Amino acid sequence: MVLFWQDLGVGRQKRMDGSHEQMMALHSTYRTVFAVCLSLLFLLEFATEARPIVWLSLRVVTIEAFGKYVAKTEAQNSDALENGPFLWVDGLPEKERTSAFARLKAGEVEMRRLGLDSAREDRDVPGGMVHDWEGIVFVPGVKLNDVLGILQDYDHQEIYYSPEVERARIESRNGNNFRVFLRFRRHKVVTVVLNTEHTVTYFQDSPRKAHSRSSATRIAQVENPDTSNEKEKAPGDDDGYLWRMETWWRMEERDGGVFVQNQVVTLTRDIPTGLGWLIEPFITKIPRETLDFTLQATRSAVLKKIAKN
Repeated sequence: MVLFWQDLGVGRQKRMDGSHEQMMALHSTYRTVFAVCLSLLFLLEFATEARPIVWLSLRVVTIEAFGKYVAKTEAQNSDALENGPFLWVDGLPEKERTSAFARLKAGEVEMRRLGLDSAREDRDVPGGMVHDWEGIVFVPGVKLNDVLGILQDYDHQEIYYSPEVERARIESRNGNNFRVFLRFRRHKVVTVVLNTEHTVTYFQDSPRKAHSRSSATRIAQVENPDTSNEKEKAPGDDDGYLWRMETWWRMEERDGGVFVQNQVVTLTRDIPTGLGWLIEPFITKIPRETLDFTLQATRSAVLKKIAKN
């Protein structure tokens, strides 16, 4: 801002010899720029202070609508596990399937957004937004147990998935059933820190196939993280950056490696009128970017552990 006003001063000095009309026009321009700057400063202050913004809490009708969406997604996943295809790319037309596998073998992540067809009109829920993304990555030269070893190693996921995961630990385990704590930090225009708890169950479908099902049982937004004033907001009575999270993993060992597939369905608040510039980038882009990061980080962690051993 100092440099900005210095530049205005230089411009004014250069125009001292101009006509009266030019000086008046220049003065009007300065006033306009000044007003715009004040408006921007006001908006930034308004957006970064939580108290002036009236956020809508998570409502029962929103939870119920999301529950119906998840139930249909669960049925679709169960059908695919029973009748195929196990990996969604196997269900693509031949030409698209060939191209997709070529990209996967080259190290890319294949992504698609679900829930946009006419059969999933339940994607729109009152007071909230559903985000349904599915991705797949190929980890070459490894076995199924190598991938499972990383996914189930929750005590070290703050290392594997840093900086998205800040803290992680297993709260309890009973065979293939886990209860875990994960602290997320996500940044897109604004930074949001979330303390979350999940139940996770793993299933061995065959010697070369496995899948898991995870549900977030608690999501709490953290105020003033990493300070002496840190505290959690009441779940559902927060800014609504993440209200619900449901996850489906599938792993298949074949073609000299393991294909790792992940579908994540999340619920966030809808976008308040007038705050789209602040909220929309976080709500709409974070789900896709987070899934892409998770799959790439999983591949990297598995390969690093294999190379180390």
